[in-house]
Amino acid sequence: MADHEEGFVFRDNRKVDPETGEVRAHATEGADQSAPSDGLADANGIDEAAAFTEFAMAELTADLQRVQAEYANYRKRVERDRSLARDHAIADVLLALLPILDDMQRAREHNEFVGALKAMGEAVDSVATRFGLETYGVIGDVFDPAIHEALTHTVEDGVGADAVTIVENVYQVGFRHAGRVLRPARVGVQDRAPQAE
Repeated sequence: MADHEEGFVFRDNRKVDPETGEVRAHATEGADQSAPSDGLADANGIDEAAAFTEFAMAELTADLQRVQAEYANYRKRVERDRSLARDHAIADVLLALLPILDDMQRAREHNEFVGALKAMGEAVDSVATRFGLETYGVIGDVFDPAIHEALTHTVEDGVGADAVTIVENVYQVGFRHAGRVLRPARVGVQDRAPQAE
């Protein structure tokens, strides 16, 4: 029985002999000849997986960039639309105030713009100016049919084809807001000879 009893058996299966540093013969004898091809297959599989991962990452990056660009465009469009809606709302309110502003201007012209009326008128003018209401239409301006409405038209004596049309009278000032004409200036115009500079 003592012959059959064995203690622990240690086998040194290291491929390299630690004392000599040589490759042991049994390490190369039992090697499966298909191992290198399996290693190559594994390497090809890893290369294919890496290529697929790179392709998927590039596709997802392109999708993310497209979504970011769409969001940036959407945000700009919403901000532009919000600004336009605000400008239109302000213009609508200012347009409703124009008859009041005209009445206040007539009161100024007739020296009736005193006391409480003057205080109220100055407050309304201040608010209208704060919201961007501009008045225009001054005697001597060059006539522009885009912003002026000519109610009368006269011609200076001796004017030729090179005449310049000038605002001669202002019957009602014009109003504009944010570059948009709310009401053209109602004026009287005259064709005059160009001024020599």
